[in-house]
Amino acid sequence: MSKSIKILLAEDELSLGKIIAESLTYRGFEVMHCFDGKDALEKYNTNQFDILILDVMMPNLDGFTLAKKIRETNTSIPILFLTAKSQTIDVIEGFNVGGNDYLKKPFAMEELVVRIQSLVNAKKTTTLENNEVDIGLYSFNRKKQRLYYNNAIINLTSRESDLLYQLFLHKNNVLDKDYILNKLWGDNDFFKARSLDVFISKLRKKLSKDNQIQIINTRGFGYKLVC
Repeated sequence: MSKSIKILLAEDELSLGKIIAESLTYRGFEVMHCFDGKDALEKYNTNQFDILILDVMMPNLDGFTLAKKIRETNTSIPILFLTAKSQTIDVIEGFNVGGNDYLKKPFAMEELVVRIQSLVNAKKTTTLENNEVDIGLYSFNRKKQRLYYNNAIINLTSRESDLLYQLFLHKNNVLDKDYILNKLWGDNDFFKARSLDVFISKLRKKLSKDNQIQIINTRGFGYKLVC
């Protein structure tokens, strides 16, 4: 997952910025490193990023002011602040100007990676909930509970739509059967499990126009949407 995440890192401390950039690049992220807030704003305006990691204390333009400017035109991109400032009032200000998370120095790289992935996944989930997505040759609109294939509209029940959404979020990976049952039914007893099998069969039928799409039953584990 991480290899597709594009990061704008604004950190004026040369050695720390280099360590962070190199560590994230090693883990498969794409990182553009800036040394002050003004340069970071210019890079932001001319490139596409999935997340912004901003130091608070920077020359030319501090992190809080930079975040305010970005939030004037973009309210959805995740912003993670890095700072040595540990006062509660500073943390509150960070959230008030539009930050999504706040990591105090010094920190472990593993913690930074987890927070990056969490913020990007949260944005991805919100985007998927509010837009049509492609599943093979189909388009899927969760809000309208519909599949579209060429000019055909295939209506889904609420349960079918929620189930397909969960499978899509974890596509090409096995989705644990107990997780599905607890998430959608609130229980994982035998009868709910049989109901799940029925809904899987219905989805297979509704997706059958594209033979590149499969919902595979991994016995003893769960289901995997392959597309």
